[in-house]
This record gives sequence, structure tokens and C-alpha cells, in this order.
Amino acid sequence: MTTATAPPPASGASGAPAPRQPGPSRRALRDLARGARDTLTACRAAARAASTAFRTARQAPSGPPRPRYDTGYRPRSVAVRQHATAVAELVRAPAAFTVPGDVLAGALGAGRPAGGRTLLLAASSVSLYWAGMALNDWADREEDARERPERPVPSGRISAGAALGIAGGLTAAGLGLGALAGGRRVLLRRTLPLAATVWAYDLGLKHTPLGPVAMAAARALDVLHGTGPAPAGPALRAAVTVGAHTWALTRLSRHEVNGTAGREPLLSMAATAAVTLAATAGTLRAPGRQLPNSASAAARQASSGPPATTSAVVRHPVDAAARSGLGTGTDVPRLPGRSIAVTVLTATVYAVTCARAQWAALRDPDAARTRAAVGAGIHALLPLQAALVSRTGASTLAALLAAGLPQAARLARKVSPT
Repeated sequence: MTTATAPPPASGASGAPAPRQPGPSRRALRDLARGARDTLTACRAAARAASTAFRTARQAPSGPPRPRYDTGYRPRSVAVRQHATAVAELVRAPAAFTVPGDVLAGALGAGRPAGGRTLLLAASSVSLYWAGMALNDWADREEDARERPERPVPSGRISAGAALGIAGGLTAAGLGLGALAGGRRVLLRRTLPLAATVWAYDLGLKHTPLGPVAMAAARALDVLHGTGPAPAGPALRAAVTVGAHTWALTRLSRHEVNGTAGREPLLSMAATAAVTLAATAGTLRAPGRQLPNSASAAARQASSGPPATTSAVVRHPVDAAARSGLGTGTDVPRLPGRSIAVTVLTATVYAVTCARAQWAALRDPDAARTRAAVGAGIHALLPLQAALVSRTGASTLAALLAAGLPQAARLARKVSPT
């Protein structure tokens, strides 16, 4: 009887069992996963290629740049910063560094202390100076549109009405500070004439032959502004000195756009020499006799409890004796050695600062060099004021004034003082 047996399992040539073949469903899932993986890899490669091409196109554009549409939207912080910059350019903010020295020279020349009221008068002068700059740009807006279109008003960064409003607001602030510093008397006798001269210059006198005289008068009144309610006579010398410098500087500034100064820089150099002599005259006089007995009594009275008008006899014996008539000729003692040194040094710095730029403008009187000479003349007011302050015996305050010259020049690179 024969027994049926099952066939042996298939084996390879080596006798190992053959691998099991996957079913149709498992094979399909494997193929789908492989295809998805390949697709994802291709997408990543395409994204990297597109990113590389975009960066290359931005770094090296092949054609002319496409105009970018400006929607006019600005973040609030950016808009405020841009407006503040435009206002600073409108009022020539850095040039205000040259204003407080006028007030200090007038105050110390009249024997007034550099206290709170004097600082209020200095703040009033700064406000009126800025008002004059804003009013100047409002009055010259049509001329600036042709010659200086980058200025705030013709460029549209500040409207003409806003410039006039800024000038009016700063004028009101200056008058208010003047009244706060000395009451109605100072307001009517010092602050109001200064403000009226500034407005008269900008609105009518600037383009006339009286323009330089009006500007010189404004600077001289600024020095007298520091005297407050005190008599202005003792500060007249400082006022005339600053006014003479301003007169020559204003004449030169009329040629800073067209560059046709001609021999005008030579006149400015002569004025610089005269101003330097006026600032240092009398500081090297020989020591004289002691003050008369009446002056010594006044000094003793001042040391025990002086009023404001006699305290100057102790602080500044030269100017006090000259004002009161207590000494003549050699009766007036000379300044201390420190004050003499500071006066001569600051006057020399003034002369060098002005003359160097004026000589360059004289050799080649183009617009750029003329404008540089005008800017140097504005900055040179600081050492000139320092020399006038040092003449009163306040050598430390004079040195602080002169130390502001580098800072003023540094700020002028950001905002032009002219």
C-alpha cells in the first residue's frame, strides 16, 4: 500500500529556504512611502535653490531698481524723531551755544552775579535767537526754494505756517522769561527791544544796506540784556565789541550762497584784528596805586553785607572802580595774573579761529569757503565772550565758555549753524 507524502519545500541552490514574497498591499505601501520621501527631498532642494536665487538677485540686481511705492506711513517714534530733526535745522539749534555768553558778559560787566535771574535772561535770549532763525526761514522761503531747497520749509518737512507759528511761540516764551527774570522794567527796557530788533531784521532790514547794522544791534542788545535792571553803561564796551564782530560776519554771510565775496574776507580780517585788540586792551596795564580811601571803605562795607551794586567792588575791582569813578589812570589796579592769561589766551583763540577761515576765503572766495568762514565766525563768538567775561575777573567761567567751542563745532557737522 502506497502512502502519499507532501512535496518538500522549495529551496535555493544552497539549500536555504526562499524568502517570503510581500503581498500586494504591503508592496504598495512601501512604494508610496518611498515616493513621498523623494517628493519631500525635491521640495527642499527647490526651496534652497529659490532662496539662493532671491538673495543673489537682491545683492546684485540685474536691471535698474524698481521704484518703491511710499505709502506715507511712518511709525510714531520715527515720525517724531524726523520732525524734531527738522525743527532743530529750522532754528539752527547748535548755534544757540553762542547766545548765553552774551548775557554773561553783560551781567558780569555790570556787576551782576551769574545767578538764577541771569540764567533766566540767558534762556530768554536763546528763545529769541531761535525765534529769529525760524522767522528768517519763513521770510526767505521763496529764495531758499531756489538756492537752498534742502532746508526744512522749501523741502516740505515743515510748512510755512508752522515755521511762523514756531517763531511766534518762541518769541512769546522769550518775552515771558525776560519778565520772569526782572519784571516789567526788564521786559520793556531789555527784552522787548531785543525781540523787536530781531523781527525787524528778518521782516524788512535783512536785504537792505542796514541789514548788517541791524544784526549787530541785535547782538549788542543781547549783551545788554544780561544787565537786567542794572545800568547798561558798564557793559557798553562788551556790547560794542560783540556788535562789531557781528557786523563784519553779517556782511560776509551775504556771499555764502553765490560765492562772490571778493575782498569782503579782507574786511572781516581787519574787523577780527580790531575786535581782538578791543577785547585785550588794558589787561596788561602796569599796577597802580591802591584805591582811594573811599574805595577801600566801600570794599569794607561790601565785605560786611553789601548790596548788589557794591559787591562788584570786591569781585571785579577794575570794572567797579571804573564805574564808580573812584580811580583814574594808574589808580586802577590790574587784573589778577590768571585772568590776564585767560583773557589773552581766549582772545588769541578767537583771532585764530576767525582769521584762518577768512584767509582761506580771501584766497579762493567760492561759496564753500565763504560758508566755512561764516560758520567759523559764529563759533568764534564763544572764545570772544570768554575773553570779555575773563576781563571781569571770572576766569573760571570764561574757561568753561571757551571749552564749549569744540562741542559747538562737533554739533555743527550735524546741523548747520548758517
